[in-house]
Amino acid sequence: MTSRFQVPSEKVPVAGARAFLQVGEKFLVLFNVDTQFYAIDDGCPHQGASLFTGRLDGKLIQCCAHGLRFDLESGYLLNSKHLKVNSYPVEVVGEDVFIIMESAGEQHEQC
Repeated sequence: MTSRFQVPSEKVPVAGARAFLQVGEKFLVLFNVDTQFYAIDDGCPHQGASLFTGRLDGKLIQCCAHGLRFDLESGYLLNSKHLKVNSYPVEVVGEDVFIIMESAGEQHEQC
């Protein structure tokens, strides 16, 4: 079962910005890259460092702790399929932004 989390309007980032969100017990980062939204877990899958403060280069976020770079769209480590941060589809309906999340039992295994 999937759920839609409506991002509060004051938390929707403008182009080039990002927002830190808590959805239940999850901590997410919502990015606005050239008016396209991407949502990922805030913790780096390598050792859990926050990705919120990472360096953003286009659709790539670089972890501050060890420099690992992840594609915001797929969640995968750049040039690899061995490490992945959870990424979530984002829907925009009019002025509303929604993050689509699967129930715990439906989430796919991380590599």
